[in-house]
Amino acid sequence: MAKDRSQREDYATPLRRLLIGVLCLCLAAIFVVWRIDSPRVERFRAQVIDTVVPNMDWAMAPVTGIINLIRDFQSYQRLAEQNRELRSELRQMRAWKEAALQLEQENARLLDLNNVRLDPRLTFITGVVMADSGSPFRQSVLLNVGARDGIRDGWAAMDGIGLVGRISGTGRDTARVVLLTDAASSVPALIQPSGQTALIAGDNTAAPVIDFLENKDLVRPGDRVTTSGDGDVFPAGLLIGQVAADPSGRLRVRLSADFERLEFLRVLRHHGIESVTDPGNVVAPDTAVPSPEQRPETTGDAPTGTGNG
Repeated sequence: MAKDRSQREDYATPLRRLLIGVLCLCLAAIFVVWRIDSPRVERFRAQVIDTVVPNMDWAMAPVTGIINLIRDFQSYQRLAEQNRELRSELRQMRAWKEAALQLEQENARLLDLNNVRLDPRLTFITGVVMADSGSPFRQSVLLNVGARDGIRDGWAAMDGIGLVGRISGTGRDTARVVLLTDAASSVPALIQPSGQTALIAGDNTAAPVIDFLENKDLVRPGDRVTTSGDGDVFPAGLLIGQVAADPSGRLRVRLSADFERLEFLRVLRHHGIESVTDPGNVVAPDTAVPSPEQRPETTGDAPTGTGNG
């Protein structure tokens, strides 16, 4: 058995070398033939290609599949990159959309500020809201106008629609506005169309309470609430909001001003109600009524008199 194995090894080594030599000669011949520039050799090469290549499709199928897979993977990478770029552009477009909406709302509020109809005797100063209190126990905002602009304590502040609050504290360049929702805010109000007077008291909620109402039965949800001008706190006729009822049945005010987006406020110059010094023809002048002691005494049907002669 050992002799047979050694004999096979003696025959295998020369045979392997012979095959390698024949393969090298064939490859060299193919290389030489493929490099010869001759019409006959060219026709021979074309015949060889036409004969061999169609029969080698089965061998090229895996290579073609791998190439197509690589191309598909590269295409997928390009699609993924384009998808990331599109998502980034979409986020930027959303940011621009939000900025455009904010500018549109800001423009609308500025237009409202310019178109609000107020008493022609009232002038105003428009300020920008710089910051809010940020506290649930104090509802106020800070404006960028102050004493240098003539701002005084107690003046009313409005947005483009309704009353927001009053000035409470002024500095040289800033002023503090206490909002209607603050617990320290109380505004005399008039409810239309019933003509009921009340007091709008803040309680640190979005809807202040209606207190000291004369006749609750005459007030309905949706009634218009304006300032009454009582106490010389605010000018009369400033819009506050509409009457609403909470789940417990208590009457509150749904404020017309947008307290979620306070950016510009109009501070009204209000120097108080002028007192009437000359009644003119409106009030009749006082007439002195004679007392009974001052009336002339009469006897009989005719007044007494003296005559001569």
